[in-house]
Amino acid sequence: MDALFTILDTQTEAVVDLQTKLTAIPALGPKNGGDGEKAKAEFLLSHLKNIGIKDVRELKAPDSEVSCGYRPNIVAVLPGKNTERTMWVISHIDVVPPGDLKLWNSDPYTVVRDGDTLIGRGVEDNQQGMVSSLLTAQALLEGGVTPEINFGMIFVADEETGNTLGINYLVQEHGDIFGKDDLFLVPDFGEPNSEMVEIAEKSMFWLKVTVEGKQCHASTPNQGLNTLVPTAALILKVKQLEQIFDAENPLFDPPCSTFEPTKKDANVENVNTIPGRDVFYIDSRVLPEYDLDVILAKIKEYGVEVEEEYGVKVTFDVVMREQAAPPTPEDSEVVQKAIKSIKKVYANNPRPVGVGGGTVAAGLRRKGHNAVVWATLNHNAHQPNESASIKSTIGDAKVIADMLLS
Repeated sequence: MDALFTILDTQTEAVVDLQTKLTAIPALGPKNGGDGEKAKAEFLLSHLKNIGIKDVRELKAPDSEVSCGYRPNIVAVLPGKNTERTMWVISHIDVVPPGDLKLWNSDPYTVVRDGDTLIGRGVEDNQQGMVSSLLTAQALLEGGVTPEINFGMIFVADEETGNTLGINYLVQEHGDIFGKDDLFLVPDFGEPNSEMVEIAEKSMFWLKVTVEGKQCHASTPNQGLNTLVPTAALILKVKQLEQIFDAENPLFDPPCSTFEPTKKDANVENVNTIPGRDVFYIDSRVLPEYDLDVILAKIKEYGVEVEEEYGVKVTFDVVMREQAAPPTPEDSEVVQKAIKSIKKVYANNPRPVGVGGGTVAAGLRRKGHNAVVWATLNHNAHQPNESASIKSTIGDAKVIADMLLS
């Protein structure tokens, strides 16, 4: 272990180099305006080969929405002393769009280094975890160290838009790669103090809401049917859900269900036109004890109320829906090993927590696999000037190594 830690302590420039190369290859799914992860996957395949990993497979999920016709999922394994078990570290290849470029201090796809900090789209979500696992593999190979069990790395597609063509595809179509006693670590959630070990998720759904009326000139509003006013009324009604479904669970932060209006499509281009169609979206994160069908039924009731009051037509389309998976037990082997190794490396007090949902772990938990989601992150994923710590990237690699060898 000391030899591995010594090797990892020399990998600062390797972190910078990998993050720079990965960030320069945008990997946006088609729902986020991109052509998928193929280019970044090809870089990873080449890198895995160059550091000496021989067991590498690319499992392609068919997707007609990208030019290559598939979404890449990469599986790489280093054999351990016990080849019947594997510890998997699973990170995702895709990123989200940079958003408003005016809010960035630099080109989102060009890494900027400021001391220990690297800035660029994807450096935290999820390239930090990706790089930590790659550093661990390289240190094992360079040090000639065989872990107690196999070390498996998986780089999945489609995490940012629902996991259908990523981890869910793997567990459904290639579930035989996972053993019932395997361990699973997903380095895609965490705080700078390293103490949050995610074992449970909320249910979640994204809802598209369309309000239709009649467009007209703003000087003669009686000739049209303004949709922006009923849209605002419906948004306020949706926020009432937080008082209706008001259970709390201290495992989560926030401890309650949340219902947030988010994206708003453009309606009219000029000020003196009354809109006849408005489209907005709701992101809901719901405590596991609530049935999403009940939530959706209540939102549709609100839609009927708005229709009757304002004379508009309201329709709903579920963009994404995921009922919460069973939690990973606090006393499970992977949770206890993770907590022990985190304490050893960071000298802190890690604790089990729940999150708002949407991680790779959910697909694994539904298939009966105990998974932990953990990393040491600046916690600014999806934000402008997204950043990652070089020191934390190396520290997390040490945690992975310790879990493999302990």
